[in-house]
Amino acid sequence: MDADRSNADASTAPTLNDQWGRPLFLNGPLETSRRSPTALLVMGLLGLGAAFILFQVVVSPILLFAQIGLSEGGLSNLGDPNALLTTYTRELIISNSVGQLFGLAVPALLMARLHTRQVTSYVRFRSVDLRLVLLSIVGVLALQPVVQWLAQINKQLPLPETMRMLEQSQLELIQSVLESGLGVEFNLVMLALVPGLCEELLFRGYAQRQFERATGVVGGILLSGILFGLYHLRLSQLLPLALLGIYLAYLTWRTGSLWPAILVHMAHNGIAVLAARYAQQHPSYDLQTLEQASMPWYAVGAGFAIFGGILYVLHPLARQLREDK
Repeated sequence: MDADRSNADASTAPTLNDQWGRPLFLNGPLETSRRSPTALLVMGLLGLGAAFILFQVVVSPILLFAQIGLSEGGLSNLGDPNALLTTYTRELIISNSVGQLFGLAVPALLMARLHTRQVTSYVRFRSVDLRLVLLSIVGVLALQPVVQWLAQINKQLPLPETMRMLEQSQLELIQSVLESGLGVEFNLVMLALVPGLCEELLFRGYAQRQFERATGVVGGILLSGILFGLYHLRLSQLLPLALLGIYLAYLTWRTGSLWPAILVHMAHNGIAVLAARYAQQHPSYDLQTLEQASMPWYAVGAGFAIFGGILYVLHPLARQLREDK
């Protein structure tokens, strides 16, 4: 998607030092004048908000209504949430996944184009050393007991009843998908692959770049991670989701590539899908039991230790690879 740049671009357009390759020429329509940090921050926040509304309020509902309208029985079950979950599970998950593609991923690329013609470089869609990818995935595996421990702490915080009802409906949808017989491969694609790609393009690709330009590297990483946690509308999971988001943001900045974050995100969601599959095959477990399972202190300590060791290796290795380019 990167376009060839003319000599005029190189001489007149402001540049952004990416540290991973050629300078980024800010030659898009929104970069006609120097933007203040506040303006860049607002652009990032507005981009996230617009994509969220486009996905949740426009694209996904329209696709769902279109699918149901074409099915036998039409829109007769729309007034019954339980019937909607059980009868149109496949339609719900398809509309959600296609909605992420056209409500999150495509808008992220279009918004990046408003800043530069070097779209893929702006969102850090570039190759990465396999060693960094493997270390990143081992890192998220080590974080699993820490994530579970944070989830236990998070659940102790008081939440409004409306938020608990919303979270319960989300959990019921996921459970309906996993128990619908659509197949583990279908679930992995819809619940791991698609969100991993689309959410990362928006949060780590576009939004993090804007936040880094506005607040610096640390601010960009923290903002991207915390807003990622809030985006899922599950306040009882805010702490673990924010931790995951911060880790993904760190990986994107440190490796200079979006691929580690995408693959780690897919791996994390894939683990959840496979764990739910295990629970489905063992009647003594269910999703709520898995989410509320107590995590022993030694598992949390081991997770922190292994994760710290991964960062100890990954951080200087990424710098060395960058300097060797």
